[in-house]
Amino acid sequence: MDSYDILIKPHVTEKTMNLIDFNNEITFVVNRKANKGQIKRVFEDLYEEKVARVNTHITPKGIKVAYIKLVEEEMAEEIAVKLGVF
Repeated sequence: MDSYDILIKPHVTEKTMNLIDFNNEITFVVNRKANKGQIKRVFEDLYEEKVARVNTHITPKGIKVAYIKLVEEEMAEEIAVKLGVF
């Protein structure tokens, strides 16, 4: 799979905006077949930031969402600004 086939788009809700501000986590909609290791590797390659952990969740609509916690403080906010979330 290509990098852009794994990380599809940022997932933006009120909850995820709070995660960016308070927990240094950024949230992406990802491919259902991607595992946590693939998501971590692709995120580190694309955004050149170290990932502390990845949690995934499949919504009732069948969309897989990855919560990506970054090692360096305030980097989730910086990446969100680059992506146009803020």
